Amino acid sequence: MNATADTPLEGTLLIEAANRWPVAATVSLAFAFAFVVQSVFKHDPLSKIPIVGAEYGGQESRRKKFVNGGAKNLYLDGYNKFKEQAFRITTTKKSTNIVVAPKFMDELKKLPDDVLSFNEAIEETLQAKYTGVETNIEMLPRMVKTSLTPALVRLNPIISDEVTEATRIELPQSGEWTEVKIMGKLMRIIAMASGRVFVGPELCRNEEYLDAAINYTVDLMKAIRKVSTIPPWIRPFLAPRKPEVRRVHRRIVEAVEFLKPVVKSRREASEDPYYQKPDDMLQWMIDAQEKTGDKDDKKLAKYQLGISFAAIHTTSLTATNTLYTLAAMPEFVPILRDDIQQALAGANGVFTSIAMQNMKKLDSFIKECMRYHAMGFSSFQRKVLKTFTLSNGQVIPAGCIIEVPAIGIYNDNNFFPDADQFDPLRFYKMRQSKTEQKTVSKQAEVVANAQFVSVSQTSLTFGYGRHACPGRFFAVNEIKMILATLLLNYDIRNVAGAKERYPNLISGAIVHPDPDRVLLLKKL
Repeated sequence: MNATADTPLEGTLLIEAANRWPVAATVSLAFAFAFVVQSVFKHDPLSKIPIVGAEYGGQESRRKKFVNGGAKNLYLDGYNKFKEQAFRITTTKKSTNIVVAPKFMDELKKLPDDVLSFNEAIEETLQAKYTGVETNIEMLPRMVKTSLTPALVRLNPIISDEVTEATRIELPQSGEWTEVKIMGKLMRIIAMASGRVFVGPELCRNEEYLDAAINYTVDLMKAIRKVSTIPPWIRPFLAPRKPEVRRVHRRIVEAVEFLKPVVKSRREASEDPYYQKPDDMLQWMIDAQEKTGDKDDKKLAKYQLGISFAAIHTTSLTATNTLYTLAAMPEFVPILRDDIQQALAGANGVFTSIAMQNMKKLDSFIKECMRYHAMGFSSFQRKVLKTFTLSNGQVIPAGCIIEVPAIGIYNDNNFFPDADQFDPLRFYKMRQSKTEQKTVSKQAEVVANAQFVSVSQTSLTFGYGRHACPGRFFAVNEIKMILATLLLNYDIRNVAGAKERYPNLISGAIVHPDPDRVLLLKKL
């Protein structure tokens, strides 16, 4: 009786339990998943670093926003919201990008290279995995610091002569207003002038050399921009197939084949005890290799290609950026011309180092152009090799790229009063304000920070810290020589006298002048 009475009850309980099991299992799994997620986020340092652009959706949507013209506002938004901490930004890089407030720059620059790597960050920026760029060349920065920069005192007049001749060759000699695609002409002038120091007088005007140096620079930048538009997860499959990438690799092969016999002939000539070695970087590199027993001609040729890219790219962008600005305000041309003439008058008309240091208004104009029309939105990129902690307690994990929001700094009124205004004499006036300082050291600091060549927490064109561009002294001298030579010999203005400056082109965080724009030049 009891048995028959209990049976339906037990059956009902079993059925009910069976029916409830999926619900119970689902609830249990949900709690377990929530616990795991909480644990992961608790121990994931990135979860504690805020991200900008979240309103645009997931990672791929944020990346597209960054690539397609939104990068500047993303950096500015993050800078204004998170001035006391780091924030994340989705970029074209494979690694997570962490943007660090400028207040942390002093502590960052003290970290060793096995914690923050400059070379590995550059590899990602230049897409070296696909473009084949050599980034870890210890010889070059050391040679630039120890050989090139100290040699500028004796080399400047020689470079100036090359600039004068290159300008005569490349620019119109007519006293009538003539349309000129200035960026292409500047690249040739820069390639000749730089080549005079890099490979000597016998090659610097050689069309095969100029073609190798200039077109490698142009094609490399095109390849970098193309690779950057490809989502990181499919880059290994698509990037090597892109025509822009293949073209860069062909350029490398062509340049190496051109330069190898030049290197070989110099090595053979040096066996003659009466051989007078050329005074240029190619010879310095050969001599450096001789000391180590390394006689790899192909390697030297690739080094030359690398240094040509660095010189031509930086200098042509800066000079074009300056001229596009000046052409929109031609009334300032006489002011700069007078500044240049006064500086040269004190040096008997020779472009000495002192003379170029005294071109203070020209220096100010260039520096303000690179602030107001910055060539990039960030600076001080480093790859994090070891996890470290900022002084505010934020943990920066290994594997990330860190950088500083240069565009935020340049637009900050606390650093640059009326930052939204272009003031051509901003830094000239800063130099003049040194008299307000009470000590000689403070006066020297003001003057140093006002110079275009300087690097500081608010002057980031050439980077910051021990890896700041070692070639900036050469680059600034060359830029000043070229602009000064042009302004002493030409009037310049926009087509039809337009007062609107040509807008720069933007690709992600990279900014560059439009190479197809035309200026009007008239020989004086």
